[in-house]
Amino acid sequence: MTAWRRHGIALAVVAVLILLTFRSDVADLAHIWWTSTTFGHCLFIGPVIVWLVWQRRAELAQLTPTGWSPGLALVAIGGFGWLMGDAASVGFARQLGLIMMLQGAVVTILGPNVARGLLFPLAYAFFLVPFGEGLEPPLQTVTVAIVMPLLHLVGVPAVVDGVLIHAGRYYFEVAEACSGAKFVIAMVAFGVLVANLCFVSWRRRAVFLVVSVVVPVIANGFRAFGTIWAADLTSVEAATGIDHIVYGWVFFALVMAGVMAIGWRWFDRAPDDPAFVPTKLQATPRNRTDLAVATALVLGTFAVFPAWSAAIARRAQPLPAHIDLPEIAGWHLVPVSTRAPWTPYYPGADHYLFGRYADAAGAQVDMSIAVFGSEHEGKELIAYGTGVLREEDRWVRVADLADIAGGSVMRITAPGPVERIVATWYRVGDTTTQDDTLVKIETMKARLLGGPQRAVAIHLSVEGADARPIARFLAALGPIAPVADHAAGMR
Repeated sequence: MTAWRRHGIALAVVAVLILLTFRSDVADLAHIWWTSTTFGHCLFIGPVIVWLVWQRRAELAQLTPTGWSPGLALVAIGGFGWLMGDAASVGFARQLGLIMMLQGAVVTILGPNVARGLLFPLAYAFFLVPFGEGLEPPLQTVTVAIVMPLLHLVGVPAVVDGVLIHAGRYYFEVAEACSGAKFVIAMVAFGVLVANLCFVSWRRRAVFLVVSVVVPVIANGFRAFGTIWAADLTSVEAATGIDHIVYGWVFFALVMAGVMAIGWRWFDRAPDDPAFVPTKLQATPRNRTDLAVATALVLGTFAVFPAWSAAIARRAQPLPAHIDLPEIAGWHLVPVSTRAPWTPYYPGADHYLFGRYADAAGAQVDMSIAVFGSEHEGKELIAYGTGVLREEDRWVRVADLADIAGGSVMRITAPGPVERIVATWYRVGDTTTQDDTLVKIETMKARLLGGPQRAVAIHLSVEGADARPIARFLAALGPIAPVADHAAGMR
């Protein structure tokens, strides 16, 4: 049996075992690729990687695979990243860790020479991991900044309030889906591929990648402007219907073609140029390892991390059987709003309370408390579609306001129109914060190292645009940390 056949079989067996061990993460990835419009392009990354490897088959055949123990470092880094993501309930970290473990298996079982020949396909595998949702808020701002001058230029009367545009007869929300983030993310993956296949110069590659980002952002702004202008000239139903068709089937293809046209004249790599020169990768590597040993080491390394996860999975904070909203001097409970009903969304909470307080001056403040005895996948304090705004909510974020007593403050609105101000605090481990990222870090620390396992979210909200009642309510309530700890049964 040839060396390539033996090493290929060993790699295939290890890859299958890794995928089976982390099958829930594989299923999550597949679900995201198939159902998310933002990450639908990930469905094409796998076939592209296979094609890239197939392109290199003649050059790879001239190399000799060998076991290489230093590749285990990549397996271990990926496994530890997966463990941290599992502890913090961060899907991105788990999925990234899974990809890195697979990459590490390739390096360990095939050796450094082959890994260098496969460097770009291995690196391109990172695009299998859904990432980039954090681009949505800044891209919303950029889109609004492009749209407003263009509307004024064509004579459409328009005013903007955060991400809401009142133009002519209609209101428009520059929502996350309108930010162009999914377009930019897909164009980055496309741009990286083209930069590798069509350019040799690193400077030209960098310029092409910049163009691949800037052009879609500007084009998306013009698309949003065109939709609003068309609605003003016809109707919002006709304009948005055409926009979805054009954006989904034509617009993306046209911008991709435009970006390619811009870079065409500067392509400096011939289509039939080899991906690498095998003679430059024939050095005898140090730390060579027998194939059986390398395979066993990979299996043993990645198996450590799910075992560690299982060992800490039972950690949880004992909670009281029943909790109540706090009694606050000068404030009393009153019926909740029927004019502008709103409640935060925490489907996995062990305890959830919501009520409205009023003081003698007539000020009214809504308070919600969500308590988790522990967190894990599907039962998280911070997750997409939970918290102040749920997925497909009638309420939308208008703008972020100045913090109040260390809590983040958001202005939201709903049809009517009605608006609210919502202040948010989280209590995890021994930390009180408004920062989603810090919540995940503290959750991870508590899961891995011990300490308080409970997690608490507290929201205070008022109808209208005056946040002063929240400040008065906080002065009577006192520090958030003791309130959160009391709700979790901690003294």
